Amino acid sequence: MDPAELYLDLLKKSLTATLFAAEPDHDQQSQAQFLHGFLRHYINGSALTMLPRVRLDHLQSCIVEVVKRSVPGDLIETGVWRGGATIFMRGVLKVLGVTDRNVWVADSFEGLPTPDAEKFPLEAQAIAGPFLTKACNHLAVGIEDVRGNFAAYGLLDEQVRFLKGWFRDTLPQAPIERLAVMRLDGDLYESTRDALVNLYDRLSIGGYVIIDDYGEDSWTYCRRAIDEFRAARRINDPLIRVDSRCYFWQRTA
Repeated sequence: MDPAELYLDLLKKSLTATLFAAEPDHDQQSQAQFLHGFLRHYINGSALTMLPRVRLDHLQSCIVEVVKRSVPGDLIETGVWRGGATIFMRGVLKVLGVTDRNVWVADSFEGLPTPDAEKFPLEAQAIAGPFLTKACNHLAVGIEDVRGNFAAYGLLDEQVRFLKGWFRDTLPQAPIERLAVMRLDGDLYESTRDALVNLYDRLSIGGYVIIDDYGEDSWTYCRRAIDEFRAARRINDPLIRVDSRCYFWQRTA
């Protein structure tokens, strides 16, 4: 393994807190086992991202590919929690010697929004439930904490740009000209739709859309938001599986 790959491998293990422990596995554990591990490893642990290793490997391959093929544009994640995936994005650009692309870190930094209970009953029930409210504090992480996490890895610089606020307010006027990789992790229907509606037209041909929760339908309508948007825009690019929850497509038109 060359030094660059060794660095990125260690970065993945550090961000996921898997240097000395295994990550929770939704597909191999019971729901109770997974949730127990989720709280221990993520919420009460040191991990800076909830992405399984396979999703970080895929994210790296997308970034390497757009740089290799000179697909123009920046990288963005909408919904960043502690910032781990965006820290990794910046790390990959650093390894590749890329100085003309930004990493956009978009989040409310106040937790998840409150869904409309009539339109999105599953989401409303989940957001109001004890797991997300008491155990997870609505997944809220402050912007200064995320900045501090970037700084701890030596990756907080002028190529990292923060967008603080609800997506419906920040994304329409965000000073982003072009995107090459869009990683959507807003969890909910409206957060997912807001990201697509306001960012997709800025995605370059050949760029990637990664949806973290497309395969999750027990508590979120993320899949519906994606399917409706693709149908309305007549997007026929195939949706490809990363793992049981995460899917992506590459824009061709």
